[in-house]
Amino acid sequence: MSTLSDVPEATADQSPATVESALTDTRLRVVLLVQVNSGAEQRFLRAYDQMSQQVAKVPGHISDQLCQSIENPSQWLITSEWESAPPFLAWVDSPAHRDMVKPFHGCVQDTRSLRFGILRETLTAGSPPVDVTTRGVETALRFGDGLVRQALTFTVSPGSEDTVAKILADYPSPQARVDETTRLFRTSVFMSGNRVVRAVEVKGDLTAALRFVARQPEIRAVEEALDPYLEEDRHLDDPASAREFFARASLPVVHHMTAAGPRPTADVHRHALLYPVKTGCGPAVASLLARQDELAVNKETAARQTARTLLSSTIFQRDDIVVRLVDLSVPLDRSPALAAGISGRRAAAVLGRLLDLGADGAVIDLSVADGLRRFLADCDMTPITDREAAGH
Repeated sequence: MSTLSDVPEATADQSPATVESALTDTRLRVVLLVQVNSGAEQRFLRAYDQMSQQVAKVPGHISDQLCQSIENPSQWLITSEWESAPPFLAWVDSPAHRDMVKPFHGCVQDTRSLRFGILRETLTAGSPPVDVTTRGVETALRFGDGLVRQALTFTVSPGSEDTVAKILADYPSPQARVDETTRLFRTSVFMSGNRVVRAVEVKGDLTAALRFVARQPEIRAVEEALDPYLEEDRHLDDPASAREFFARASLPVVHHMTAAGPRPTADVHRHALLYPVKTGCGPAVASLLARQDELAVNKETAARQTARTLLSSTIFQRDDIVVRLVDLSVPLDRSPALAAGISGRRAAAVLGRLLDLGADGAVIDLSVADGLRRFLADCDMTPITDREAAGH
């Protein structure tokens, strides 16, 4: 039986598969760097005490610490430990979290959040490091490609879809270079009905890139042009309103993988699939799709196929919104099971129970090719724009 550990070791001329995932069983360390406004230290401390009491009751939370720099008293550090990434992500993207952090807004100038899976730890002086993961560090070890991924999703007023699509397709691109270490890599925009998904790829610091983009005149013009058509009101000149909107619109990456070996430079088909998730089943759908994608890529790698089909897969998930962005070497309907993220009747049956597959009174059968193609036609979002930075 094939398992996720059946990954052949990369040879000298073959790069390993890229796997970046929040869907792991490793403990999570969250680091928040904070620049506190001068004179706001006491308010900041009160806000932290209030939040720490509330977050202690959140399932999956283990502990937290508050630290102040010995070199720069305005610089503070909040660290927390969680049983794994999924409970933290569920909390940090919740309305409860947004309410908890409101007291901080008038106290801080800048924040930066970093998240790490804990692989090894030393418990006592002189003792060797021990594996924290249940599967061992070698199995938990993942390889990155230097890119950071994020997406936003929001809905627009019904009837405005064509106008919104034109706004998002026609704007001039901002310059790619942010600073010495950060540059914009790729932006892909899709729509399904009145839902918009904007996925970005950045090489370097995602936070620095997003702040840079938000200051560019061409991007400000796009955002202002979108404002009249958004279902949820926002006011970009009001920091609180803008912060609330982008917090609600955030669609985090929970899993990404890129197949091993060189990537084709032509004839790559990029699709975004919006899955019709049943209420409460978003995390289960994301986990199932992640496992299926890893199995599919590992199977192709083990077979030493020169013509790989699934080149990469990125799964975005917040609550019951699940979007899977895939790059394929063949058209979407050429390999429907792989494109849909399932292999075999068992996986089809499990996914079918997690999705709302009723359409026009008929239930789509994911175990047959015709059903898969119909499912893909329903889930495949319309591409609006796909821009890669020159010279990347």
